[in-house]
Amino acid sequence: MRKLTHGEIAGRRKSQEELVNAPRNPIYAVCDNIRSIFNVGAIFRTSDGALIEKLYLTGYTPFPPRKEIEKVALGATSTVPWEYRKTPAEAVCELKAKGVRIAVLELTDGSRSIWDMKKSEFPMCIVAGNEITGVSGEVIGLADTAFEIPMLGMKQSLNVSVAYSIAVYEMLRALGG
Repeated sequence: MRKLTHGEIAGRRKSQEELVNAPRNPIYAVCDNIRSIFNVGAIFRTSDGALIEKLYLTGYTPFPPRKEIEKVALGATSTVPWEYRKTPAEAVCELKAKGVRIAVLELTDGSRSIWDMKKSEFPMCIVAGNEITGVSGEVIGLADTAFEIPMLGMKQSLNVSVAYSIAVYEMLRALGG
């Protein structure tokens, strides 16, 4: 085994043109009032890596064009389909009307382990919440399910962009990808 060179890694990379028509995974995401511009950049980068269908930035979540987002996203703002909505509920209701199952990434009295996700639950939207207050109560009320990431130590949460990445890649695993 050896580490790949930058050239070998670049050779595997899809171009922006290829991604325009590439089949996407039936994964949607809503950012519910995320405050950190750097978390938004990281969410874009994960969304690109997982080839999600669409990302919705809502409320006061920062959105492109912003150099701080781009610094972390590394071009993913150009390869991830995204839209802004004034409220997270607006995005969630729009997706529900299209038959997309809504899952909040939140500790609730009905949360399931993220590892219990099933392929039959897709298409699915994962909602990631504010760094301090989490997913809004209004969106929790609209959700079909809630997932939590098992926390074995003292802390009961992860950084939102880290939690989002774990959730999205678990969604890929559940889809068989």
